[in-house]
Amino acid sequence: MDPQKGRSSIFSPYSSNDPSMNVPVTAGAAGSIMSPYLNIDPSYIGSGGDGDFIFPEGANRQRGRLELSFSQIGGSVFAGAAVGGINGVLTGYRETSAAQLTGAVRRTQMLNFITKQGASSAQTLGVVALMYSIFGVVLSTSRGVDDELNTVVAGTATGFLYKSSAGWKKCVRGGAIGLTLSVAYVLFTSRDRLKSVMGRD
Repeated sequence: MDPQKGRSSIFSPYSSNDPSMNVPVTAGAAGSIMSPYLNIDPSYIGSGGDGDFIFPEGANRQRGRLELSFSQIGGSVFAGAAVGGINGVLTGYRETSAAQLTGAVRRTQMLNFITKQGASSAQTLGVVALMYSIFGVVLSTSRGVDDELNTVVAGTATGFLYKSSAGWKKCVRGGAIGLTLSVAYVLFTSRDRLKSVMGRD
């Protein structure tokens, strides 16, 4: 026997001549290989996909509206701050250039524009996302189903409520904008589902 074959290496501390490593590999009832170390036949596990090992039995495979609302509100606040900050940079640059400000005074005015417009946009989008999330959670809970209809109704109601204090014309305009955005979102994200519902391949 070659002594080099039975010697362990830095990658494998066990020797091939170790009798404890000589574990027979057997086949299961369905012809699948059984693990010699776990003594589990893989055919018993089934082929339901990776989700069978992540979600408990009876649990929902998707995050609900309430859980998604936190990330939606936070993401809207950050997006609003970013958009408002960029708009503040452009507006501040234009205004300070027109006023011919230089040095520390110009930098201070630029920071004022950035922080004010960033905070304003973040607050606006955060409030809109909060309204949308509340409507979505209430509809999902009351109807017992989370579908595209909840998204469209929540978006339309958010537009109505957000502009409700600005008169009925702006209120209707806000509802129309909410309806348009929510329908566009549903068409973009649920194309296949809508086709299957309408009976088209």
